[in-house]
Amino acid sequence: MGWNSWDAYGMSINEADFKANVTVLAGMKQLGWQYAVVDEGWYLEEPLASGTEAQKFVYDANGRLIPALNRFPDAANGAGLKPLADWVHAQGLKFGIHLIRGIPRQSVKGDKPIAGSSFKASDAADTTDLCPWNSDNYGIKDNAAGQAWYDAMIGLYATWGIDYLKVDCISDRPYKISEIKQVAAAIKKTGRPIVLSLSPGPTNLSHAEEVAKYAQLWRISDDHWDVWSHIPEPGKGEFPMGTLQAFDRLAAWSKYTKPGSWPDEDMLPLGYLGPHPGWQKPRESRLTHDEEQTEFTLWAISRSPLILGGNLTKLDDFTKSLITNKELVYINQFGRANRPTLTSKLPASFEHVKVWQSEIWGGWGDDHSIVTDPPQHDMYFAFFNLNDKPVALHATWEQLGLTGSGYKLRDGNHFLNAKGVELSLPAHGSAIKQLRFPMDGTPPMPTQATPITQMIPTQSLQCLTCNFTVQQSTRTPN
Repeated sequence: MGWNSWDAYGMSINEADFKANVTVLAGMKQLGWQYAVVDEGWYLEEPLASGTEAQKFVYDANGRLIPALNRFPDAANGAGLKPLADWVHAQGLKFGIHLIRGIPRQSVKGDKPIAGSSFKASDAADTTDLCPWNSDNYGIKDNAAGQAWYDAMIGLYATWGIDYLKVDCISDRPYKISEIKQVAAAIKKTGRPIVLSLSPGPTNLSHAEEVAKYAQLWRISDDHWDVWSHIPEPGKGEFPMGTLQAFDRLAAWSKYTKPGSWPDEDMLPLGYLGPHPGWQKPRESRLTHDEEQTEFTLWAISRSPLILGGNLTKLDDFTKSLITNKELVYINQFGRANRPTLTSKLPASFEHVKVWQSEIWGGWGDDHSIVTDPPQHDMYFAFFNLNDKPVALHATWEQLGLTGSGYKLRDGNHFLNAKGVELSLPAHGSAIKQLRFPMDGTPPMPTQATPITQMIPTQSLQCLTCNFTVQQSTRTPN
């Protein structure tokens, strides 16, 4: 969970704006928001210029990218981003940066020495390998010199105190497993616990088990932006990824989601996207409030990483209420066996509705010890209306795939006996229903374990329905 600068600032983020956003993020850290990430371009003196030469890249004597002082003044005197990382840590948060895989072409042109080794940049660079959408770097050879380059570069950034490294042009277009392995090995050598995030998507499902050995999260779609639906033209890729298309993508990857292994549907373009968004002009998100709620709820219950993209200094009340909803965060961080619900038994009214479910084992530790009193086993069902028209829904527990009886449905702050659920959803809208299982004294066995000591206290949860009925949507669908 965290914030990334790309959706609001593109490559233009500077130290002052970054700190302003991080200050807001720090105000939400008790909910789990913790990673603050500077995306692409922190090493450019002129990030809005066109072309490598005009953007004025900044390098050290060993050809490694370092911060542009006109944008990150605290990096003076060779400090790098350490002062900024120290400041982020002082706010109780963690700090991350973005890189394009490989070695800068200018570093190879000057044949810079690779720090800590006898190699030169030309020994490491594969000059036949260019990222198809960013030609600033050459790829890295799968040899000792290549490993030495990543060791030297990531070793430097580790001394700054980074906690999160997003590496781009590596998980698709092309999938570079040799460089993924090199980056992971370099991180391990630093001795610092650095989260490795791979971009862009879509990472192919055939790589699922392999990529999970080396990275903690990886993109499963192309860049996701504030569009409800985008149907790709043949041969043109899926950019920009729409919310509607994310449903099937997340479902396909759901079985690979587990602690330390997170298929990533990309950042959440919620709220104000500006002053220099990574795509198109500054704007309020084009998603309606109903669509924003649906998107955030889907990311939450699918356990996709929750990385905010909007400008946090300009949060509107609705977006703030959404991203600070304790119940959704709770489901995302502590749900188990999160998955799409089988729909074969559901009534015809569910034709354009998707259902996801998540289980919360709030009463039993992983060693079967009771750690809360009373123990409880809850399930959340999320209902999503993908149609352009409102829908009324009714389903029994059996139709939702449950057997037995004695289930209680949450109604406000109480749990009442119920035989099923009944609800109405607006176009592109969503809702969550919380169900409490009867407990017979036998600890249910979760399929995915999260230490119970890390859980948010149940009494701190909010009523999701109550939270969302305060404000009505004022935006129109795309």
